[in-house]
Amino acid sequence: MSNANNGGFLESVNRNFDKAAPFTGLHRGLLEQIKVCNSVYQMRFPVKIGSEYRVIEAYRVQHSHHRLPTKGGIRYSQKVNQEEVMALATLMTYKCAIVDVPFGGAKGGVRISPRDYTPAQLQKITRRYTTELIRKNFIGPGIDVPAPDYGTGAREMAWILDTYTTFKGGEIDAAGCVTGKPVNQSGIRGRTEATGRGVFYALKEAVSYKDDMKALGLEPGMEGKTMAIQGLGNVGYHTGLISQKEGGAKIICVAEYEGAIYNKDGIDIEKLFKHRKSTGSILDFPGAKNMKQRKEVLEVECDILVPAALEGQIRSDNADRVRAKIIAEAANGPVTADAEEILLKKGVMIIPDMYINAGGVTVSYFEWLKNLSHMRFGRMEKRFDQNTYSNLVDLIERMTGKTVGLKERTFLTRGAEEIDLVRSGLEETMVTAYQQIREIKKRRKGVEDLRTAAFINALKKIGSDYETLGIFP
Repeated sequence: MSNANNGGFLESVNRNFDKAAPFTGLHRGLLEQIKVCNSVYQMRFPVKIGSEYRVIEAYRVQHSHHRLPTKGGIRYSQKVNQEEVMALATLMTYKCAIVDVPFGGAKGGVRISPRDYTPAQLQKITRRYTTELIRKNFIGPGIDVPAPDYGTGAREMAWILDTYTTFKGGEIDAAGCVTGKPVNQSGIRGRTEATGRGVFYALKEAVSYKDDMKALGLEPGMEGKTMAIQGLGNVGYHTGLISQKEGGAKIICVAEYEGAIYNKDGIDIEKLFKHRKSTGSILDFPGAKNMKQRKEVLEVECDILVPAALEGQIRSDNADRVRAKIIAEAANGPVTADAEEILLKKGVMIIPDMYINAGGVTVSYFEWLKNLSHMRFGRMEKRFDQNTYSNLVDLIERMTGKTVGLKERTFLTRGAEEIDLVRSGLEETMVTAYQQIREIKKRRKGVEDLRTAAFINALKKIGSDYETLGIFP
């Protein structure tokens, strides 16, 4: 999605690249190699839908091969086009570098609206798309590993895995050809919530710095922060739910395809989700008022605005009406380059997409590692840890002559499950990456925003890979 006054999505990404490039110290030719997409596969294939044949337009773009496999989601949307997929693949490269996930960036897109097809028809399209990727060697655990994105989920990933294993029978690491799979199909616990939980961990870290919050007129901490969310899909829902339950944030506005609602006293995200499931809409939610237009969510006065829908939502023609103090780019590219200039002059903190929504690829990396090791996390150490902690509690009881209650003992002696390890690894990743980005912004003269700092961090890491490995002689 683009706007005539703001250029295209890819142009916006590249403008941000150009802004950061002079701070990296990298050779001009190397920067050009990092910037361009290495491989673009555009395809058309026929699928029989009912009694007619339809020609489906689809893409797979591999932006960078400096690390393999390449990695990136597959989106199903009527708005899919080559420029969008190239921009998303480009962001994936930088995203992986920022969170130290050893993949190159990729992205896929199928130009359909999932609402227009039955599950059986979607399965046909998904399997045919996967077949095209296999034929051109654009998928494989060591080549290119897709994942869910807008319009796709665990179901589609299971179809991709099944199609791949049909063609590649006997390949021992076949399960690693795609991530975001159902848990019972070699998936990993915590993947569904991963992007939203990553947004929460990033926000929690960002608002913990007293000096940074003082500059925005805010107190440190998530507790009591007002939040507006655009998009109640997987990312928006889990961002809101976790921010509310674990951070104490107050969700005052939510927007979806059918409209937007507002309640200054807070909206219970879990109840709203159930309301939408039963009525088909977020509108008329008890206690909240319906807003005239869904895009009003972008202009609500709040501490944190979370655009979790599609790209190009905040542009030069509406940026001056944004009243949030922090924008958390849960979606890819929701703020255009022109809009960002306006927002930064207003003193808005923008936590960039290429960092804050990297929770998905981080946990996808964990799933890929699980698939390659052929063993779930926690299986070997859980009981050992549990027995060790139990022995320690027993020792303390003997030495003190006091008894620990059953509830306390259970808490103290618990061994880590897979979900615990996934969440711990995700939090460590998001916290460490933010600290690196903040340090660059703080120490590097002329760098005044987190996005430029994030780009510098990514480009220097990628450039180091090229130079160290001799890929760019």
